[in-house]
Amino acid sequence: MVEGLLQALVDGLTIGIVYVLLAAGLSVIFGVMNVINFAHGELFALGAYFALALVGPFGGYGFFAALLVAPLLVGLIGVGIERYTVQPLYGRNPLYHILLTFGLVLVINDLIYLVWGPGNVSLAVPAVLSGTVTAFGLNASVYNLFIIAFGAAMALAVWALLEYTKYGLIVRAGSQDRQMVRNLGIDIDRYYSLVFGVGAALAAVAGIILGGYQTVSPEMGMSVIIPAFVIVVLGGLGSFKGAVVGGLAVGIIQTLLRTYAPILEGMVIFLLMIAVLLVRPHGLFGSEAPEGEGGGDLLTGSGGVLEAETRRRLGLAAVGLLALVPLGAGTLYSTYAVTLMVEILIWGLFALSLDFVMGYTGLVSLGHALFYALGAYAVAISLAHVGGSAFVAIGLAILLSAAIAWFVGYLSIRVSGVYFAMITLAFAELFYNLLFRLEITGGSEGLFGLSAYYGLAGVGISLEEIAIFVGPVALTGQSLFYYIALATLVGAFLLTRRMLESPFGAVLKSIRENEQRATFVGYETTVYKRRAFVISGALAGLAGGLFTLNAGYATPSFAYWLHSGEVIVMVILGGMGTLYGPIIGSGVFFGLEEVLTEFTERWRLVLGTVFVLFVIFLPQGLVSLPAQLEPYLGGSGPGPEPEPEPEPTPEDSSVRGDD
Repeated sequence: MVEGLLQALVDGLTIGIVYVLLAAGLSVIFGVMNVINFAHGELFALGAYFALALVGPFGGYGFFAALLVAPLLVGLIGVGIERYTVQPLYGRNPLYHILLTFGLVLVINDLIYLVWGPGNVSLAVPAVLSGTVTAFGLNASVYNLFIIAFGAAMALAVWALLEYTKYGLIVRAGSQDRQMVRNLGIDIDRYYSLVFGVGAALAAVAGIILGGYQTVSPEMGMSVIIPAFVIVVLGGLGSFKGAVVGGLAVGIIQTLLRTYAPILEGMVIFLLMIAVLLVRPHGLFGSEAPEGEGGGDLLTGSGGVLEAETRRRLGLAAVGLLALVPLGAGTLYSTYAVTLMVEILIWGLFALSLDFVMGYTGLVSLGHALFYALGAYAVAISLAHVGGSAFVAIGLAILLSAAIAWFVGYLSIRVSGVYFAMITLAFAELFYNLLFRLEITGGSEGLFGLSAYYGLAGVGISLEEIAIFVGPVALTGQSLFYYIALATLVGAFLLTRRMLESPFGAVLKSIRENEQRATFVGYETTVYKRRAFVISGALAGLAGGLFTLNAGYATPSFAYWLHSGEVIVMVILGGMGTLYGPIIGSGVFFGLEEVLTEFTERWRLVLGTVFVLFVIFLPQGLVSLPAQLEPYLGGSGPGPEPEPEPEPTPEDSSVRGDD
């Protein structure tokens, strides 16, 4: 028993040291630059793959050469990323850095697939690091001991750099009060590229030593980035000491749980993350800091150069054209077009749901896939165990998603900015891990074969048994479901637009523009944000439920953090804060995927590049393109600004009150 515990502690310490190196760079980058770098995990993977390329040419001791050269190469890439992608965003809301670096995740990950291919590869380590050492009845791998010693030395060296050098003094001062550093005549902006490069190099070192311990794969970056965020949140965003303590703690806790309570592995650390964010958002060792410099509000789309009436007519025309899609299936084009359009409509609803809370209250939810998956599983479980009524299943999906959204919102909305983004991510990852462990959800396999329960109103009638004739065309099955999805999307759009035109919507817009002013006017902004979050969660659950009704399955991957990122991509591509922009973004996302997959499997490389360019150069999305192009097309300038929304007043009793 004691020997097993000691072995688990050594293994946990080994993984913990890797986490320390990974989280230290992530934490320092945030502390100095206020940048949450989602691409940090891909730089971690890139270090391991560069080491693979270097080990061969350098012979038996190529591992040590790779340990020196690969981090330098990744560090240079980090400098380039900061200079050409992150730097243009300084002065904007720090949450744009999350959006940018998510796009970089897609780019770098697909580049790794493109250059090195899929599959796991072993990173050869020299013979001197092979074998085991026996002490006190414990068999310890020499390589484990090397990781612990080398990682500790690296962490100590970084600590000494930060504590005892002029460079470290400026970095630490800048992390506490960068305006004060500027007032002293120091151009701290010049240090940003170097800080980002050093953080990237530390991630590469962690990737190399973990690659020798386990295996190297293209997915290794995505598998470690979430634990890395857990660590920096626990220890404190921007705290090097917190990264060390958090990294060791998470490594040991994960290993002990894997050994003695595997059912809890992957859940406890997210519960800890949520608890820390609720009790002490800045972490155990972090210090409270402002959300960022300048540009506090997220940019939102506008109507461009088109009048409101023109946009309304275009919207009606678009709906009319969409209504014609199933009528030409099988004659003008393949029936697959209907299947693709159903997916676009469902994800358009999902993107609209996120835009309602992100575009109108400024809350960036990195865990919105939680509600999509919740709706999907509510429908799947209802159809499989409660009854065959699709209406009942969808109703349960909406109610359950709204209830969980209220609970998550009640806890989460007390924090804001990057802390809100992190806590919603933690809730989604907690649910994602829970899906693997519950028998009713089908575990890792999910739930399949639900199309037989495609009943309507509990009478056991399937859509395949219903036919609606439009002239010579019979609408049934997928074509009929297409109209259900289209009607649902149009209904959700009209409902949310009506809400935004009400006094409630005016309060939401005032929160987006200036929450402090809305508070001074007399509104409890937390209450309004929570209500918006509940509505958003219910719509996301509706989207997930519709997908399961159509596809006949639900899997844990629905709740994966990458899906939350993809829906954010759609919102930004189309235009945040417009409702219709995210629907356009859904069409662009799947349209690009469909076109690009005909030429390459690495379509996310192109999509990620497009997204990065949008975040930098067109943050208001495609809906702002007409206004951006008008000066170049013969116009005299952007169209007239829309009239400002009337400022809500405390006398509007119809919109006042608590939950």
